[in-house]
Order: sequence, then structure tokens, then C-alpha cells
Amino acid sequence: MAKKKKKELNLRQKKYQELVKKTEPKPSILKNVILAFVFGGTICIIGQFFTDFYAKVMNITPELARNPATVTMIFIGALLTGIGVFDNIAKYAGAGLAVPVTGFANSIVSSALEFKHEGLVHGVGSKMFMLAGSVITFGVVTAFFIGLYYALFIL
Repeated sequence: MAKKKKKELNLRQKKYQELVKKTEPKPSILKNVILAFVFGGTICIIGQFFTDFYAKVMNITPELARNPATVTMIFIGALLTGIGVFDNIAKYAGAGLAVPVTGFANSIVSSALEFKHEGLVHGVGSKMFMLAGSVITFGVVTAFFIGLYYALFIL
């Protein structure tokens, strides 16, 4: 493949780029990493609490209790997005809030809220999985091929 040549900037554009670099705020990487770790860990602790809670209350194994715990975490993420709290927390938490299943819920609900003015079918129904749809599709297709490989070569 041929390498693409970078377009040469004129003097005015170069000066502008230099000005942008000088005035652009520098992110505090250490602070962002620590906040993501703390918030992500807190979400994991809450998820573990729900797993233990459902296992004890429903008298089921922790493996089976993971399903209602996951649903509860998705519900909490969707609820916080719906009432407008999730984005405020995400400003500080960063990837610590976006990576777990709560981020998945946020991506679906925020897309649905964004297009609700277009109606339930053409807006909410069709645009709800705009961001998360590719993730779901990749997961389902990958699971299918792994299951097929397992059935053909392992069993």
C-alpha cells in the first residue's frame, strides 16, 4: 500500500496549530487513571454486592446470581442516564464508568433519548442501538463461531 503524503500546511495554518498547542489544556493522566480506577472499582464492588445479595435472598449459587445482578446494574445505569446524572458522574469517572456494563446501558439510553422526538419506532426503536449495535453484533457473531468451533472440534 502506498503511503499517504501529509498535506503541507501553509504559514498561517502552522501558526494556528502552534497557538492551539500552547492554549490547549493538558489532561492530567495520573489523575484520570486514578479516578477511572476508583470509579470502576466502585462499580465492581456494587455489582459484587448485588451478586451476593441475590445469591443469599434467592438461595441460588453465585454463578446464577450474576444474571439478576447484571440486569440490576444495567437498570441503574439506564436510570441514571435517564434522569441526567450519569453524564455528570462520567465527567470525573471517565473510562471507569464507561467500560463496565453501566456504560453499555448509557450508550443505549442516551441514543434513545436523543432521537425520541422522531417517534417511538423511527426514533427510539431504530436509533437506540446506533452506538451499541455494533458491539452486540460483534459479540453474537463471535459467540456463534466460537460455539461452532467448540461443537465441531472439542466435543
